Amino acid sequence: MNYEIFIVLGVIIFIILSLYKDWIGIALTFFIANVILGITGILTPKEILSGFSNQNVIVIIMLLLMGDIIRQMNLVDTLFAKIFKYAKNYKMFLVQMMFFVSVFSTFMNNTPLVAIMLPFVISWSKKHNVKSSVLLMPLSFSAIIGGTTTLIGSSTNLMVNGLVMDQNIIPNLPSLNLFDFTPVGGIMIVVGILYFYFFGERLLKPATKKKKRKKKKGDQPQIKEYYLEVVVRENSPLAGKKIADTIIGEKRDIKLVELIRGNKVIKAISKEFVLQPGDVLHITGEKEVIADFIRNTKDLLSYPLVGMFMHKRKMTVTEIVISHNSSFINKKLGEIRFRSRFDSTPIAIHRNGVSFYGEKIKDIEIKAGDLILLIAGDDFYKLAAYTNDFYPLSDVMKMEKYPLYKSLLVLLGLFGAIFVSTIGLTSLFISLSVLFVILIAFKVVSAKDIHHKIDYNLLAIIALSLSLGTAMTKTGTAEYIAYLIDKVFVPAGPVVIMLSIYIITALLAAYITNKAAVALVFPIVLTLALHHGFNPKPFILLISYAAAANFMTPIGYQTNLMVYGPGNYTFKDFFRVGFPLTIIYMLVTVFVLYNIYF
Repeated sequence: MNYEIFIVLGVIIFIILSLYKDWIGIALTFFIANVILGITGILTPKEILSGFSNQNVIVIIMLLLMGDIIRQMNLVDTLFAKIFKYAKNYKMFLVQMMFFVSVFSTFMNNTPLVAIMLPFVISWSKKHNVKSSVLLMPLSFSAIIGGTTTLIGSSTNLMVNGLVMDQNIIPNLPSLNLFDFTPVGGIMIVVGILYFYFFGERLLKPATKKKKRKKKKGDQPQIKEYYLEVVVRENSPLAGKKIADTIIGEKRDIKLVELIRGNKVIKAISKEFVLQPGDVLHITGEKEVIADFIRNTKDLLSYPLVGMFMHKRKMTVTEIVISHNSSFINKKLGEIRFRSRFDSTPIAIHRNGVSFYGEKIKDIEIKAGDLILLIAGDDFYKLAAYTNDFYPLSDVMKMEKYPLYKSLLVLLGLFGAIFVSTIGLTSLFISLSVLFVILIAFKVVSAKDIHHKIDYNLLAIIALSLSLGTAMTKTGTAEYIAYLIDKVFVPAGPVVIMLSIYIITALLAAYITNKAAVALVFPIVLTLALHHGFNPKPFILLISYAAAANFMTPIGYQTNLMVYGPGNYTFKDFFRVGFPLTIIYMLVTVFVLYNIYF
């Protein structure tokens, strides 16, 4: 074993420890690993940077951008709301989501499916006050499991079949059939759903906890609850419903502090209370929660100071602070002409240490330091630049009504891009690139804004992780591992060989990508099968499952990377949840394949 293999193994150990212990962050870990491999001469600068020109890396970023466009347009919420309308709690939604995603992943590329589902799952979790981290990893894993159920469900399976047809180790080896993968994949769809149903919430609970920091003197509370007033419309679907059956009752992160019916103020409000047209509701919540509530109820409720402003095609919920010398001080909120002067209208207000219970929002007198949420139009910032009465702080949420043709263009365009790549007319990279050009031409997205939405940290993680596979191949590290398999495990019989090959392939796939792992292990298993007289088919299927069913690391599979940031996961979270599932998948795979082929 030469010194280069020692260096590569040392780098791999460093990566595993750093990511598991969360020492310096995943991107910096891979950067340091690549620097070490570069300094030692194992990798050239070109090889280190080659991942940034890899089309699969760019495809992941493009799909995430498409998911963001879909989320902003609120396109799939209505469709998926009907599909999942009976899912009123976490476990019901979990089972329906995992089944839906697993089944669809058997016949379509799982990466764009996750991109489409991701914004809806996040939206559902916010609406039902469920941490998105307990749903996003099951979303990714169910897409992976579904993809391993048919030949076309996973690009890894297709790659293995391509290797079968191109190999010259075993003459006349037949290609794989569409449903050769189904016995194991079908069982694992059920097992995966049961795994998360019974153990998912417990295993993912640590991922929902935020890191604590030591309190320092002078620290101020970070929670700022805004005071919002809404009215139940005459023909609103909410009228006649119990509060428990409405979005108001479902969202636990907002508080219904009081209800005014006629001249009567009701403060102790039961969830069984039935809403009526004209009811005035006073609600409190954090700014992001209020903004999300406004977006989801703008067609159900009316807002006293908003009026027709809500019908604007493009709006932004913006936070401002009243200045100490503002001319607004001691004036009532309803008296200030925000709409004519600043192309905006106030929607909610916050004042430190003060509750506005019992007050109509239009009658609240403004004080210096008040925080106000505005619904702002296109000209707001241009007009606000000429006043010292307030200072804009941040945009909380953008809301835009898209014409029907633009919505159809996005949805049909994405499905079209997936379809033409699936049937082999062109690559997914080319079809998505064409789609983005079309979306820019029709002004669905702005070319100037796209670069702001790119997750550059994720881009660096994916690109820098690919070079590790190059280092393992170049130095002979992968071949050395294969040599050990032949010497140590072959004498123990086919079951032990299958277990060892599965473990090695899964570990390689977790750290050097699944396609690199398949490329390295495929000739090894064919050689083992030929030399020892085994049927090669179960070993070929085995490495396909081991490489594609990649649960242990966020870098092991593209859908894991897609949920890594939004779920606020750590490397340790993936290992804690994915390692037991990997062991279960391995045991099911070996048991099924052994009983079918031996």
